[in-house]
Amino acid sequence: MKLVIVGGVAGGASAAARARRLSEDCEIVMFERGADPSFANCGMPYYVGGKIDGRQKLLVTSRERLKSRYRVDVRTHSRVERIDREKKVVHVHDTRRDRQYEEPYDKLILATGASPLRPPLEGIDLPGIHTLRDLRDADQLHTAATRGAKSAVIVGAGFIGMEMAENLQRRGLEVTVVELTDQILPPWDREMTTDVARYARSQGIRLHLGDAAARFRQSDGQLFVELRSGDVLKAGFVVLCIGVKPESQLAVEAGIECGVRGGVRTNAAMQTSDLDIYAVGDVAEVSDVVSGQPTQVPLAGPANRQGRLAADHIFGRAVGYRGTQGTAIVGIFERTVAMTGLSEKLLLRLGIPCQKIYIHAGHHAGYYPGAERLTLKLLFSPEDGKILGAQASGGAGVDKRIDVLAMAIQAGMTVYDLEEAELCYAPQFGAAKDPVNMAGFVAAGVLRGDQPVIHVPELETLTSTGAVLLDVRTLDEFEAGYIPSARHVPLDDLRTRLGELPAGERIIPYCQVGQRGYMATRILLQQGFEAANLSGGFTTWRQFHDA
Repeated sequence: MKLVIVGGVAGGASAAARARRLSEDCEIVMFERGADPSFANCGMPYYVGGKIDGRQKLLVTSRERLKSRYRVDVRTHSRVERIDREKKVVHVHDTRRDRQYEEPYDKLILATGASPLRPPLEGIDLPGIHTLRDLRDADQLHTAATRGAKSAVIVGAGFIGMEMAENLQRRGLEVTVVELTDQILPPWDREMTTDVARYARSQGIRLHLGDAAARFRQSDGQLFVELRSGDVLKAGFVVLCIGVKPESQLAVEAGIECGVRGGVRTNAAMQTSDLDIYAVGDVAEVSDVVSGQPTQVPLAGPANRQGRLAADHIFGRAVGYRGTQGTAIVGIFERTVAMTGLSEKLLLRLGIPCQKIYIHAGHHAGYYPGAERLTLKLLFSPEDGKILGAQASGGAGVDKRIDVLAMAIQAGMTVYDLEEAELCYAPQFGAAKDPVNMAGFVAAGVLRGDQPVIHVPELETLTSTGAVLLDVRTLDEFEAGYIPSARHVPLDDLRTRLGELPAGERIIPYCQVGQRGYMATRILLQQGFEAANLSGGFTTWRQFHDA
């Protein structure tokens, strides 16, 4: 059998290595249009910023290693320009020697990835406007960041945009980030990003949210970015980080089915509509684990798994890709944000019923020195408690909790299962009631009716129609800041001051993070009041009101 792979990096290189482990007899040819067939593209912002101190460290598997250890015929500087499905050949342009030729295949894997978006704006092709896709781009940005530039403008506040912002700031540049939406990290729900945005600003990053680049111009060797708002930003150089599009032109021209967003449609074996052609990685359209809907999620983990599964299927093994659930994490200075499954805004857009809760907990036992608070948002089905998504932000411990919840989603678990999860505990690592358990306790309490909750976006409507907002924190906490219109009755005084509360009105207790609000809710419910706890308390309210 002859296997041809178009593209390397995560999906293509993983497929090649797996194919060789499964068959010593297979002829494997890999085409890569650049110079490096397998590199760590997720590490490129840190190479630009100097955290990774050598380009060589980004080379995962060299061309020579793929040839010597895996006997893969790696052909770099080779662009596949066309697929002839009838003849089962690909048309190749060897750009180094400037020659054209055909290469036959029995099975073909497309791992062509995705390319950064470059919107058709005036001045978009001026010198000094960069994207970040491969090591050549990283080298250019490394040069720009270390050769005297004083400032940089980053267009887009997603994963790469915020990582670039941090790394360029560490280089000593004045960094401004422009983002079309009203938040950084658009895949997350907005309130889960506000603390991180506030922290980024405290580190010197300038954020222009709810704005966008309108045009670029150059004057006296200096770049200027004109925004839709009318603001003009001066930049030593610009980095475009506004998203990617799948490089599916080969498939489109060959008549292979693609989705509405351009991804190559695949089945559970990663086969395309031509069963001898597979697609893996950022170019592939797969199914979402939670919704079952077609999706494209450009992440290295799914790409590696897809490459491995495609090779397994080619050599006769029964496989079934479970789908992608978008488990992702990003670090911004000393803050971490992570997610898995679907966000609330995406669940609403898809019409999937969901309930949510917020908790704020220490990443390990509070009595042990160094405990850092994290915020955890859990999204679940109001019908059966099945977990639909989770997001966390904070410092230490964020990754651990989202990893646990990612496995819970894969296993089809419910919030009731989280109550019973047995996780590692020693005071320096966690708590006897881990944040994952706590999220399960709160969510299950909501479903059982033990703890009715309302959420911050509902407050204005409820209080305007007569509901009473009740702050049950201490006087010192209340005087340090409270939600407008709230009455104050400390929790420890509540039982003796119930007569001060209006009969027949809904009471909404809140505290700092939700625990005392829960206790107040239980007291009120058992005394005949209609009550619902404000999920996440004053801390969550502040995350919604970041100004």
